[in-house]
This record gives sequence, C-alpha cells and structure tokens, in this order.
Amino acid sequence: MSLDRTLEQGFIRVTEMAAIASAQTMGLGQSHRSDQVAVEAMRTEMDNLPMDGRIVIGEGERDEAPMLYVGEPVGADKGKGGLGVDIAVDPLEGTNLCATGAPGAITVLAAAERGGLLHAPDIYMEKIMVGPTAKGSIHLDAPVAENLRNIADAFQRDVDDLTVVVLNRERHAQLIADIRSAGARIRLIEDGDLSGAISAAVRGTGIHAVMGIGGAPEGVLSAAALRCLGGEIQARFTPLNDAQRKRLDEEGVAEADRIYTTEELAPGNEILFSATGVTDGELLRGVRPFRNGTRCSTLFMSLSRGIIRFVDTIHREDVTTPVHFR
Repeated sequence: MSLDRTLEQGFIRVTEMAAIASAQTMGLGQSHRSDQVAVEAMRTEMDNLPMDGRIVIGEGERDEAPMLYVGEPVGADKGKGGLGVDIAVDPLEGTNLCATGAPGAITVLAAAERGGLLHAPDIYMEKIMVGPTAKGSIHLDAPVAENLRNIADAFQRDVDDLTVVVLNRERHAQLIADIRSAGARIRLIEDGDLSGAISAAVRGTGIHAVMGIGGAPEGVLSAAALRCLGGEIQARFTPLNDAQRKRLDEEGVAEADRIYTTEELAPGNEILFSATGVTDGELLRGVRPFRNGTRCSTLFMSLSRGIIRFVDTIHREDVTTPVHFR
C-alpha cells in the first residue's frame, strides 16, 4: 500500500488544522497557548487517518507532554497492524513568531515507513544545510570560509553574493563573525531553522545556506524536507550542558563526533512532508480568515513520487452560504 497515495490529503489536513488553530492566537502574546492549540488540533486530525502511526519526533517524552509525545501511537488503525508509519512533527515552528504576529511561523509534519526517520533526542545539533545546487560541496568540519567558497563556486557566484541564515543566538557569535569575515551576507532569524532549510533548497528565495546550532528534532524534519527537495544537510549532536550530555548517553549514542548525512537522518524510501503557513513567510502565505471560512497555503512533498506541490485550500464553515474572501 502506497504511503503517499493513502495519506497525502490527510497529512495536508493535519498541518492545515494545526495552522488554523494556532492562527487564532496570533499576536496575543501567548506562545504556550499557540503551541498547545496546534498540538491538540494536529493530534485530533491524526486519529482520523487510516494508519498505525507512531510519533518518533514530537513534543517530548511521555512524562513531558500529554500528547504527540515520542512513542505515542496515533491513527485510526493504531495497534491493529495497519499501515505502519513513523511520524515527526513540529506542531508550531515559531511559537514566538505566532505569539507576536511576526512572519515565518509554520506547522510541520514529516512521515515515512517504519524506521524511515531517525529518532533524535531533544538536544542540539550543529548543522549545515544547502539546496540541490550546492549539494556535495559542503563539509561540517571544513572552515566557514571554505564552505562558503565551495557554495559560491556551485552557484557560479562570488562569496559576497551569498546569504546565509543563522539563528540569532549568543552561541553563534564566532560563526557570525566568520561568515562576515568571508564576505557573505547573513539573515539572522529569531526562531526555526527548518524554514531556513526549505528556503535554501528552493530557488528564488535568495537564501543559499543555513549554518549553526539548532534542535536535533528540527534536523530530522529538515532532512526529510531536503530529501524531497534534493538538498543536503550534515549534522552532529552538540550537547550544550550536562543534562544534554546525559541524555545523549541515555540514548546510547556512542560516536559523539559522528556526522550524520541527509540519508542517515531521514533514510526512508516513502518520505512525505507537509508544512502550512501560520503567519506570512517567503514561501507560504499565512492563514487568512474570511467571512465564511479560512484559506491556507501548504507545501506538500513526496519523495517516492517526486512531487513538490503548493496547495491553496479554502475551508468553508458554512457550505450553504456563498464564499466571500480576499
């Protein structure tokens, strides 16, 4: 049974319902509430889908999250031996962006056959991510200037033509200095390097790479997206404190310095990816309510079918009333 032909529309609806729910909290300054309603909407929709699903990247361990926790069974056929699916979610990437009404908040889901997505503990990873044009030209251990020269060569440009996305964090002070010293431009973002990874892999966004330390779960989601887009990520677990080092030991990660490739983070053959805009961004419009419903913009991708689809959906609240929207 094909994963994407069975679940494509269902997964699109999952991210759209989460986006609609969180968009209702946009600008209220309640980041926890924004995330909570996205989680609840996403979880509710998943249980309508014909699958025996399992969360491998989610809101945390069972004792940390009431739903969408790692290991949680989801789907209408859970425990019945139906279509086995491993699922990674970020119910709301950019909780602070949504809470403040800033651009770039999205809801995200990736899925694959059993074992198709790495179960990454919720610690940090050092990452470098590029799109298909620069695939094969990067190495996580190479100096920043060397990586930038190689990326520029792949684009047949100069280094000063490049723009690199970096999370605006104190830990990136040296990285930012190195990028500027090499001559490239930087786009500092406040939340969510997954959106940056997608932008780097799509021509016309003006983004050429993403560098820095971010969440390991987001690294797996980025890898799933980049597999579908033909891009590349290299990543390495980077615990920043004793608690994270202990967590890495508990997960049995023996090779602390191991560099994970795109295919190791997301090894599946039937990878699906769905992301819906909550607030306006470069690739996706945010949720747009109108008098009789809501309009959503979603990016859906299927690795096995080679599909990259931008979906514009109108959800009508009253099917007996004419639609009036902008």
